[in-house]
Amino acid sequence: MMSITPLMPVYTRCDVRPVRGEHCHLIGEDGRRFLDFASGIAVNILGHSHAGLIGAIQHQAATLMHVSNLYGSPQGERLARRLVELTFADTVFFTNSGAEAVECAIKTVRAYHQHVGNDHKFEIITFNNAFHGRTLATISASSQEKMHKGFFPLLPGFKYVEFNDLDAVRAAIGPQTAGILIEPIQGEGGIRVGTEDFMQGLRALADEHDLLLALDEVQCGVARSGTFYAYEQYGIEPDVLATAKGIGGGFPLGACLATEKAARGMVVGTHGSTYGGNPLAMAAGEAVLDAIAGEDILGNVRDKSAKLVSRLQQFIGNYPELFEEVRGRGLLLGLKLKVEPRGFVAHLRDHHGLLTVSGADNTMRIVPPLVIDDSHIDEFFEKLSAGAASFPLTEAAQ
Repeated sequence: MMSITPLMPVYTRCDVRPVRGEHCHLIGEDGRRFLDFASGIAVNILGHSHAGLIGAIQHQAATLMHVSNLYGSPQGERLARRLVELTFADTVFFTNSGAEAVECAIKTVRAYHQHVGNDHKFEIITFNNAFHGRTLATISASSQEKMHKGFFPLLPGFKYVEFNDLDAVRAAIGPQTAGILIEPIQGEGGIRVGTEDFMQGLRALADEHDLLLALDEVQCGVARSGTFYAYEQYGIEPDVLATAKGIGGGFPLGACLATEKAARGMVVGTHGSTYGGNPLAMAAGEAVLDAIAGEDILGNVRDKSAKLVSRLQQFIGNYPELFEEVRGRGLLLGLKLKVEPRGFVAHLRDHHGLLTVSGADNTMRIVPPLVIDDSHIDEFFEKLSAGAASFPLTEAAQ
């Protein structure tokens, strides 16, 4: 008699079992309705029933789903060209996930140096509390020991330093340093925002030491922060950027963007992906870009962010024993709690029909679809207020 579940038991799954989505709400198997301010962890940027995205996927599924990268890809070429036009990048490699996009970014950084014989340059500076994915390379790029356990030995070649500490980065640079990998806004790490001086300082250090600056914008990218990519708010351009989550609107899609200089080592035979860039994913990506351009998604993010932040800052003053501060940019927001956040997240979900996501540093992530309107904000505060008023703080502190 097997005791293991058919789904490998690597997740602590809650009792919410969604079977349908309607715009910014999820409906469970039991008919319960939830306001979704988790968005599949910042994925469903157009909500759950966007006609343009659904139509594009349906049409492409009926036309051509997969052919492999042995053949030319008019679909991939078209989406890559749009991303190049919208960003710093000259070239794009399509993946199926954020972890794969970061993996490609790591390979791109190393290949840049080794392509010209600098084989000694392989180390990448990363940051405490970062989350870059669950592959062996991406957990090695993180300082979080909880992700390391059970998977030793880790991939060598990563140095961890403190986020927002430019002196620590400067001190970590040595003869083997190849690049810097950073989330401009740490998501899982607690919605910690890189300062302007820090991000501009990283760009200057990279230029000074011929290092590649690689940004992980898997969570903060694709309009989530209020600009198409967060780097635009710092007045800098990276050499490499990993993107995923929102770029497919719910369809598995990621990409590694790079300048021509940074990608010089990524030549024929150095990298690949069976499914990466498949026509179905490309159709989803096109529909997301169409929506961002045509529906003023960026304007909505900035407007709704200002309203949410203003109301949150007022709201937390009513519960000083529970909340500490509001963090984030755009619709990548966080509430820092004075207790471990998972209990409060569960309380909002189970008793008030509000879905959010916990993060590190006692932070609850607020990452709604980018198409929310004022009615969703009102509903959010109704549920948040009821949840805070009924939360058993004494139990949470034990």
